[in-house]
Amino acid sequence: MLNYFIKSPETPDEWDDYFLFRWEMLRKPLGMSKDSLEDDQEGSSFHLIALDCHKKIVGSGRVHFNSNEEAQIRYMAVSEDLKRKGIGSEIVQKLEEHAGKSGARTVILNAREEAIDFYLSLDYLEGDPYQSDTGIPHITMKKILY
Repeated sequence: MLNYFIKSPETPDEWDDYFLFRWEMLRKPLGMSKDSLEDDQEGSSFHLIALDCHKKIVGSGRVHFNSNEEAQIRYMAVSEDLKRKGIGSEIVQKLEEHAGKSGARTVILNAREEAIDFYLSLDYLEGDPYQSDTGIPHITMKKILY
């Protein structure tokens, strides 16, 4: 049984580890610098990390608002060896809950091709192709919150 818990980063070390995890999982494999890691939405976003029993980050996700009624999930990642264990689904659920409680009626995200089925399983609908700054294909996906 996988032992992990999900929370927002709090300490300076947790924030540093969170940004490093995001870079290592999402940007480093593409040869992108650490400078590409953060954007102008960091301060107004709700961030989550999944920590294992050794307090090592094994998952991450973030949600910010594009408008009063539309939230956007970004920087979703789960350690390769722990995918398909429910960590990503739980992070998305908690991000959606936060967005809904904050007034969002819809949540959008831009999924890499290998993640489309994961988001379809969470009731997201496929939309148009999206050109990411990573240079790899993405699809914009949307979910209406009830």
